[in-house]
Amino acid sequence: MINKVILIGNVGADPEVRVLEGGTKVARVRIATTEKIYNRTTQERRDHTEWHTITLWGGLAEVADRYVKKGSQIYIEGKLRSRQWEDEATKTKRYSVEILADDLKLLGRKDAQADGGGYGAGPGYAGASNQSSPKPYVPQQPYSQGNMSDIPQVDDVDDLPF
Repeated sequence: MINKVILIGNVGADPEVRVLEGGTKVARVRIATTEKIYNRTTQERRDHTEWHTITLWGGLAEVADRYVKKGSQIYIEGKLRSRQWEDEATKTKRYSVEILADDLKLLGRKDAQADGGGYGAGPGYAGASNQSSPKPYVPQQPYSQGNMSDIPQVDDVDDLPF
């Protein structure tokens, strides 16, 4: 069985980050993907935007907290998870579907691409992954979930190595 999701989208708001009792970080990010749909009957093109909720844990949450901002363009790989709960106020069942991220890559910011700033898309991208084996920091390879010392320490987003 396969449960795999791959998305490239723009972040709608800064990530919501929490630290659990054990010190583990969890982040929630909402991204928008837009596709062009052509209606043959009316011969019109229109955009269809879909919003996705992404949940990131541990090192991925740390990277999202430090580098992902509203307007960032990101690449996400993960799996679908659905949740069900009862709304206490209305006593009705509620459902949600989210993506549990295994991989995150920073591609660029839509608003910064026009002037050449931002993260920059293409060969200079950087990312993070929930892979089991640690990898050394190399800008074109994902960060390892297991070794957060791979992440460069920078105070200013303009000093990022990508």
